[in-house]
Amino acid sequence: MSIHPLLADLLRTVTDWDSWAAGTATLSAGYELPDVHVEDLAVDGPHGPVAVRLYRPAARPASGAGLVWAHGGGFAYGDLDMCEAHVVSAELAARHGIVVASVGYRLATPGAGYPIPLDDVHAAWTWFVREAPALGVTRLGLGGASAGAALTGGVAVRVRDRGTRAPDALLLAYPGMHFPSPALPDEQVDDLRRLPRGIRFLPSPMLDMTRTYLGRLSGFPAEAMAGNGDVAGLPPTSVVVSEVDDLRPSGEMFLLQLQDAGVPTRAMVAAGMLHGHLDIPPVPDLPAIGESIDFLAHALVTD
Repeated sequence: MSIHPLLADLLRTVTDWDSWAAGTATLSAGYELPDVHVEDLAVDGPHGPVAVRLYRPAARPASGAGLVWAHGGGFAYGDLDMCEAHVVSAELAARHGIVVASVGYRLATPGAGYPIPLDDVHAAWTWFVREAPALGVTRLGLGGASAGAALTGGVAVRVRDRGTRAPDALLLAYPGMHFPSPALPDEQVDDLRRLPRGIRFLPSPMLDMTRTYLGRLSGFPAEAMAGNGDVAGLPPTSVVVSEVDDLRPSGEMFLLQLQDAGVPTRAMVAAGMLHGHLDIPPVPDLPAIGESIDFLAHALVTD
């Protein structure tokens, strides 16, 4: 396990997520967003309108696949303009003809966390299911990155339990699906110790993030953290984990739980990548980013 050299170079000046974002922005030079149709919408939700940004392919035929996608950000940060939302959605549409609905869910704040972000993602899913025929979508996926993976996993649990339309595929990038997160194996520890503490998921920030989103540390329903509940009956699931990531064991444990329950799975380890690698555009010098996007897409459509 080793950190990609380009990312390792950036770590010399990184102390926290803000400085990490500033460093990775330098890798975006020369990247151009692909040609796609983009439309900003608002859909009805139980807490008011939910922002949805719809991406449709422009330079290639639509594939018939559609995806509701949720960005990450520890439940309390992130937006529709971040690379993990905007660039990933555009690349999925341009590369694979997928119609993508990126969800601008309400961010958790102390005292206003679960179920609000989850309800917003569920509202976007309900809208997408209803609009799928008009959008030319016949195969529906649901997915997200990091905290967005936890939210979309929660929606998958909710629709399973309610008996409503389930996704045909669940697509998760470097997910955190458990509290507490599973322990790191010895062989994954050394490179993580090279990372600044400010961009790691150590116990203290994990406690703060969980308290902000869930408001407590125990007694929460399975839809709030899917890996803590029964995963039987969930859709076929594809998981990409970052090779150097404190949350990698959570993604790998979730895969084992799904497999144990008879749920079909696909897995990819993004070589040399850190948590949040989809928040960097798929530049040629970091091929694992584009490979991750393609891996997720292939669960819905095979070119």
